[in-house]
Parts: sequence; structure tokens; C-alpha cells
Amino acid sequence: MIEGNILKMENELADVAQYTLPIGDHSISMNQLVGKEIEFEFKGQINCIATGEKIKKTYNQGYSYKSFMTLAACDICIVKPELCHYDKGTCRQPEWGEKHCMTPHYVYLSIASSPKIGITRECNIPHRWIDQGATYALPILKVKDRFTSGIIENEIAKNMSDKTNWRKMLKGEIEEADLYEMRDQIYDDYGDLLDDMEAEDLDEEILTIHYPIESIPDKIKSLSFDKSPVISGKLMGIKGQYLIFDQGVLNMRKHQGYYLYLKS
Repeated sequence: MIEGNILKMENELADVAQYTLPIGDHSISMNQLVGKEIEFEFKGQINCIATGEKIKKTYNQGYSYKSFMTLAACDICIVKPELCHYDKGTCRQPEWGEKHCMTPHYVYLSIASSPKIGITRECNIPHRWIDQGATYALPILKVKDRFTSGIIENEIAKNMSDKTNWRKMLKGEIEEADLYEMRDQIYDDYGDLLDDMEAEDLDEEILTIHYPIESIPDKIKSLSFDKSPVISGKLMGIKGQYLIFDQGVLNMRKHQGYYLYLKS
């Protein structure tokens, strides 16, 4: 048995996306468990992923309420980067902001369920897309910082989704679209904005991502340790941050900070 607090699964791009689950001091290769019977047990202990303190519930996928209210990583501008307030001198943690936000960002198109617009830092490529369960991804613009990428994303999202339908993503119900054509249309439609934002057009190839999946249950049922302290069954696949069992799917990122016991 392996036990410890978990973090979201780490991933690497390969012919089939490779997943590793941090649990305590261990890093478990989850791909090797696909097709096997495994069991997770939760006995009630949760620790904040920032401070380690014991908490009764998590905020923003793993944080204590205090961390949620004080850390820059939990501020509203992380979800809505166009609301960045660093230049106003009110960033919760200026040094964190300089490291994570005041660096080059990419605007991309991807398809996990239907075409969407998104942003990410260079160091998160291609991990961000694997986290989202994207099958196709195409970086289209490079800009100087997160705020600028957020302004562009927010404008494009007025006419295009910036969300993923997670059920369709898991079922593999993908809306086909020509991402190259969509990219070129964005260049035409938002040319003035992109010039004002000093965005660099990119000439990249579409990345196709494959996932370790044996089969998908007919009904996608969400599993949670808050409702079922023991979750077990045959691991049928992994996609995004979801473990796909024969009886439902488990979002591992949602349970960051939970102290789990893993039997395989």
C-alpha cells in the first residue's frame, strides 16, 4: 500500500500521454495501472497544498481558505487574466507575479470537445493541453505577458468558446474543425487588436495527443471521496485529470491535498 497527500497528476507527451501521480513521497506511473484493479481510500485527512496545515475542506482545488484569500495563485486574475492588477501595485505576491505572469504567454486553439481558445505559459506546453484532455492543439500567438494574452483571449472568446465540456471530452465526442483555418480567420478578424498588443503570429503544426484508454463507460458518473471514501474498480483509462473507472470517473486535481491510501 502507498499513502500520502496527492497533487494533480503530472504528464509527459509521448506516443500515448504518460501520467504520474504524486502521492506522499512517491510518484506512481498511472499508465502501468490501466487495465488493472486499484483502490483508493480516504480516511478524512486533508492538508493545504501550500502550507500543509490540516483543513476540513479545500478551496480552489487544494488550498485552505486563508491561502485562497492571500495567495496570488488563487486571485481572480488567474481565472480572468484580463483583470490583472499588478501594475496598480496591488498584486498579492509581486515576486510570484513576476515569475508566473510577467513572462511570455501563448494563445492557442485546441479541441477537447469543441474548438476553444486558451492561453498558457511556454513551460506549460504541452502539459496544459494534456491536462485539459485536448486531442488537438495549435499555438497561434506569442505575447509578452499573461495580462496581454488575457485581453486577446477575452476578445476572441466573445465569439468562440473558452470552455471544455468535460463529459464530451471523456467520451471522445469531438467536434471536428480546421484549426489552421480558424487561426487565419483570427488573424484577419482581430488584426488591429493583435497589432496593438504586439502579438507575434506563429507558424506551428497541429499537435495530436493520444491517451491511455482501454474503454469508456456508457454513463459518465462523477466520483468523489466526499461522498464515497473508498473508490475502487478496474482503471479503464486516463484523460485530462480524470481516472476512468468502470463505474465512473475521478477528477484527481479536484482532490489535491487529500491524504489517500492506494492499493494496486
